Order: sequence, then C-alpha cells, then structure tokens
Amino acid sequence: MKRIATIDRTTKETQIKATINLDGSGTYEIKTGVGFLDHMLEQLARHALIDIKLEAKGDLHIDFHHTTEDSGIVLGQAVAKALGDKAGITRYASIDLPMDETLTRCAIDVSGRPYLIWHVKFSQPKIGDMDTELFREWFQAFAQHAGITLHIANIYGENNHHIAETCFKALARALRQAIAIDVRQGARVPSTKGSL
Repeated sequence: MKRIATIDRTTKETQIKATINLDGSGTYEIKTGVGFLDHMLEQLARHALIDIKLEAKGDLHIDFHHTTEDSGIVLGQAVAKALGDKAGITRYASIDLPMDETLTRCAIDVSGRPYLIWHVKFSQPKIGDMDTELFREWFQAFAQHAGITLHIANIYGENNHHIAETCFKALARALRQAIAIDVRQGARVPSTKGSL
C-alpha cells in the first residue's frame, strides 16, 4: 500500500495544499513565502526521506504566524492520513542530532496521542525575517495534527540558525525511523490495544 496523502486547507488567513509520500526519496517543492521556513521544511523532507510538495498563500502582510502554524497543521494532517491505521510501523524513535556546536534531541511516539514537549530557547528574536517564537508554533501544530507525541530538547548550542535547523533535522531522522515498516511486526499495529 502506498503511503501517500494530499491535504488542501483553506481559511480566511491561508490557502495551503500539500502532498506527501512517506516512502519517497526526500524530494521537495516547497513555497510558503517565508524563506527560512522553506529551508527548514526542505531539511525535513530530505532527512526524513519523505517527498513533500507544499504551496502556501498566507497573510504575510500581517506576519508569518498563520502561514507557519497552518503549514504545520497541513503537514501533520498529511502524515496522519498517509499512515492510516499505522499497521506495521516501528512507532518509537529517538536521536541526538549534532550540527557544529549544537546538539538537539528528538524523541517520538507515533501514538495517536498528540503531545509536545519543547525545551528550546533562542537568544535572538529573529532568524532572518522569521520570529524564533514561531518554531514552537510549527512543532505544536505538526504534533497535534499528526497525532504524535514529540519531545524536542536543545541540549546546547549558540548559533540560532543551527538550533532551529537541528530541531527540524532531528524530527526528520526520528520520524523516518518511527514510521518505517518493521518486518517483524508484520501487519500488526504496534500496541497491545490493537489500535493507535
């Protein structure tokens, strides 16, 4: 079964359409109108080996908040839809991801129970034109709508670009492992409850 999904979401604040392939090669076509967000979502695609095509039109004349949050919502919904009943997946994964002076940890449970723990601080209010407070908004929206428990902790780091980038790359690598098909699991859902 192909794990592919498309979500088309329109509100008075944003219009976003995304198509993902969980078993892709990490290709991407991403246009949000927010340069740094595009860069982060490209990292997510490449390092998770998830093909992502996403186009967003948002109220950027106000600020980047709605476009950032809503892109997390749409990608989360697409992941949840593509996973279906989650039969055969590995479910859990974690990684400590380094980038130069920075180290960030991500632990994930594809549980159907959304929760975000966010232990990440930035020393600057912006990276480029993007408010650093918006990263938590993206991760919260993604976790909530993907139905995953997600813990992100920046262990140490100085460069704000590196801190943000390790958060997305760590998510990518952990997500890649957690949604991988476990051949020993077979067609079972990885839970004693029988569903996630």
